[in-house]
Amino acid sequence: MLMHWIGNGYVIPDYTIFTGMNEITQITSLQNPLVKQISTLREKSRERRKSGLFVLEGQQELWLALDGGYILHTVLLNREICRKSDFLALLKDLDHKIPLAYVSREVYQKLAYRKTTEGILALAHAKNHSLEQLKLYRDNPLILVAQAPEKPGNIGALLRTADAAHLDALIIVDPKTDLYNPNTIRSSVGGIFTNTIALTDTATAISFLKKRNIAIYCAALTASKMYTEVDFTGPTALIMGTEADGLSEKWLKQSNQNIIIPMHGKLDSLNVSVSASILIFEALRQRKV
Repeated sequence: MLMHWIGNGYVIPDYTIFTGMNEITQITSLQNPLVKQISTLREKSRERRKSGLFVLEGQQELWLALDGGYILHTVLLNREICRKSDFLALLKDLDHKIPLAYVSREVYQKLAYRKTTEGILALAHAKNHSLEQLKLYRDNPLILVAQAPEKPGNIGALLRTADAAHLDALIIVDPKTDLYNPNTIRSSVGGIFTNTIALTDTATAISFLKKRNIAIYCAALTASKMYTEVDFTGPTALIMGTEADGLSEKWLKQSNQNIIIPMHGKLDSLNVSVSASILIFEALRQRKV
C-alpha cells in the first residue's frame, strides 16, 4: 500500500494509487468536476432526479446505506478528519470497484452538509421507489401512508418512527419534496436507508391497499372514533395528511374508519410525525409487539 499515516490522517504520495483494487484519486481544487457535481447534487433536486445520484455523509449513513442495498458511486475521504481505523474498515467493506477520492480540508468543508461526519462523504445511486415494486411479507402488514408531505424535516421524522416501529412500508403519496433532499436524509438519521419506501399518487395507493384487503384508517376530525377504540390488529394502513390541509376527499371517501387523537389544550392539531407515532405505537400495543 503506497500510503503512510500521520496522526489520525494519511498521506498519499502520488495523485493516483491503488489500495487493494480501489483506485484513490487526490482532489484539492474546488474547480474539480466531481466537486462541482456533488455541490450541484446537494443543492438541486432536479439534478438528483436527472442523475439518479444523491449525497450522504458520515459512517452511520454509509454503513446503513450499504446494509440497505444501496449502490455507492464514489466515496470521498478527508485525511485530517477520517481516522485510520475507519479508513481501513471502509476499504475492507467496500466493493473494490468503487472509486475513492482523497479530498483536502477546503474541499471537504465546501461539500459537507454537516461538519461532524467523520471526514466521509459518498455519492450513491437512488433506489426505484415505485409502488409496483413494493413487496409485503406479512399477512397483517402495518403501513404508514403520508399524503403530500412538504417539509423534509417531517419526512425524516416519519422515517425515524417507521424504523423504530419496524413498519412494513412507508408510502408517500403525491410527494411535494425530493426524498433525497439533504435535510430529509439528515433528519431521518439514516432512516431513509432502513425503511421500505414507495412513492406514488393517491389513486394508485388506494387501489394497492384495496386489492390487498388492507383497512384504511384516516386521521381526520370528522366522523371519527378515538384511535384507542379502533382495532388495528388486522392488515392496517394509517393515513396521515398535512397539518395545513389534512387529507383529500379521495382518501376520506375510501376510509374504513376515520380516527382522531383527542386534544385537551387550546391547539387543534399535533405535528404530523407526532400524530403518526401515537397511532403507530397504539397499533403495536394492540398487536402486542
